[in-house]
Amino acid sequence: MTTDPFDQVKAQVGARIAEIRARGTRLSPLDMHMRMDAIRQLACEHGLATLESLARSSAQRALLPGHRVALQACLEHIDEALDSRSERDCGVILAALAVRLH
Repeated sequence: MTTDPFDQVKAQVGARIAEIRARGTRLSPLDMHMRMDAIRQLACEHGLATLESLARSSAQRALLPGHRVALQACLEHIDEALDSRSERDCGVILAALAVRLH
């Protein structure tokens, strides 16, 4: 039985996102930053450039005022970033995030 090599990575990212959502407001900004940076590193290790960019942006926003709203908006694009295979997708996702937050 052949499976998609990214299934395991998607499962790991999904578990980490579920944990962030479940813990929600109990996470400090630094905890959110560290968790999103761990997702960024996982994405980097597996060549998922769009997810890496979104996770980097999310990690940075986790340390700014309004971080809970910003992080929620970022999390809503995780699935799109996971399924992305092009640089254009990365730009579109980050642009949609920027428009939504401003």
